Amino acid sequence: MGIRKDIARTAAAAAMVLSASGALAGTVEWAGWTSTSGGNTVNGVLDFGGTLVDVTYSGVAFEFVQANGNGTNYWSPTAPYISGSVDNAPPTPDIIALTQAGTSTITFSQAVVNPLIALVSWNGASVTFGGGADQQTYDAQYLSSGCGFWGCGGFANATSNHFDGAGELHGVVQLLGTYTSISFTDTTFEGWHGLTVGVAGGVAPVPLPAGAWLLGAALAALSSRRRRKI
Repeated sequence: MGIRKDIARTAAAAAMVLSASGALAGTVEWAGWTSTSGGNTVNGVLDFGGTLVDVTYSGVAFEFVQANGNGTNYWSPTAPYISGSVDNAPPTPDIIALTQAGTSTITFSQAVVNPLIALVSWNGASVTFGGGADQQTYDAQYLSSGCGFWGCGGFANATSNHFDGAGELHGVVQLLGTYTSISFTDTTFEGWHGLTVGVAGGVAPVPLPAGAWLLGAALAALSSRRRRKI
């Protein structure tokens, strides 16, 4: 009975991995920003139906942060943030407004699948994902853009790890893969350009111990030998 349970858990975990790796669409859980520390750290949380994942922004100093659902809703109108892959714009005014160029990092307390970054007013921005100490490979998908709170714009010169902001860029970019942190470097000095993060793919399944996979493989081989004898 114990062996059968291990096999069932192994199969379920494999199915979750396959499902998560292809998760591109649906309702997004956007970060609820809760507090700041100094002038360059913001703390928040993602709530996946009661499964809480802490999320932390650090790096470039911010001009201001709107947290706990307070402030002006710069995510209105919602059109630039909704697409065939994203059902909902950020639901509250929570936003991090940057005013300097440099490298920013967003860290998750648990690995998440296919995180998204929503942007407000990234006009003239030149953004590269990774670089420096971050040696991860990124696969950026540019899901939507359009006319937002400050005007109209879109993504220009977009590649798998880079984009430029054309006009008043309001939109959403998704990074395919599983991450415990993501980083980007932008070159924009201006009044402010804002962002928040979300996840549609959910949290990544916790891998089973190697022994469970080996046990399942051994049992499968034994079962195969028994069938051949019969």
